[in-house]
Amino acid sequence: MKCCVLFFKLIRWPNLVIIFLTQWLFQYCVIVPLLKAAGLAPKVGATAFFMITAAYMLVAAAGYVINDYFDLGIDTVNKPDKVFITRGISRGGALAAYVLMNVMAAGLGCAVSWQLGGWAPLYCIFACIVLLYFYSAFFKKRFLIGNILVAGISASAVPVLALMEGGAGGIFPETLRYMTIYTILYTGFAFILSFARELVKDLEDVEGDRRYGGRTMPIVLGARTAHWIVAVALFSLIGVLAALQPVLWAQGSTTSMLSLYSICLIILPLGWILLKVFGARAVQDYHRLSTWIKLVMLTGILSMLFIQFMIL
Repeated sequence: MKCCVLFFKLIRWPNLVIIFLTQWLFQYCVIVPLLKAAGLAPKVGATAFFMITAAYMLVAAAGYVINDYFDLGIDTVNKPDKVFITRGISRGGALAAYVLMNVMAAGLGCAVSWQLGGWAPLYCIFACIVLLYFYSAFFKKRFLIGNILVAGISASAVPVLALMEGGAGGIFPETLRYMTIYTILYTGFAFILSFARELVKDLEDVEGDRRYGGRTMPIVLGARTAHWIVAVALFSLIGVLAALQPVLWAQGSTTSMLSLYSICLIILPLGWILLKVFGARAVQDYHRLSTWIKLVMLTGILSMLFIQFMIL
């Protein structure tokens, strides 16, 4: 029983729930309503959707396992209370779980690709598996590339769904255009916030990273410069979201509700986080910033609930 509890902690089960929620909301609050509004039936049925989201969750879980496997020494310094491998889960057991979850994910990706008649889902799954391994083994503690890789992988949960539906063919150009717009908006949102959060986590982990030869941005450029990079990323996102608000207010009551939601639960919290970035100094400060950014990610994801009412 204790081993099971440790395993679920190892694979960060709350993050897996967020992955599922993200994909479920984008599929059924954005893609499906867009298709229904155009009088089209979704090509990606419930079975294919649940297979691809299960595959993504398995890949993410495997990624957390291999990341902790390679970071045993660093994590012992940075977060000793969150070291599970060798303290309840053996290294061999962790590797076996990593391989098994990736094999299962690849199998699901292959099944979805065969069902839809295109190999894009399998390619996406395979790319995530390979990139997560190289991220954990080589790039995580390198300058910039690790932050970009993990942000891109995190954001890929949205476009893979649009790619699956769009690749099936038969979608009107206007519908495809709106699908592309929503995909770009939510993918960009996820990428920028993930990038900022990864940099904050690098600031949190500076001590262990430096001890083990890490070359992350806070180590190479210094904490002050890293603060400014996080601030620029957050300010850019706030600027884009703020620019969208007049458009939303002009469209009607439903879009104005989305605008109000965005202002209160996304833009203002991001502004507050932006101010807190410059005052962060201790490990606990960065940990709180990371948690707050994750909460804003969640509120951003939940904004998809409004999209279906804007479309239908």
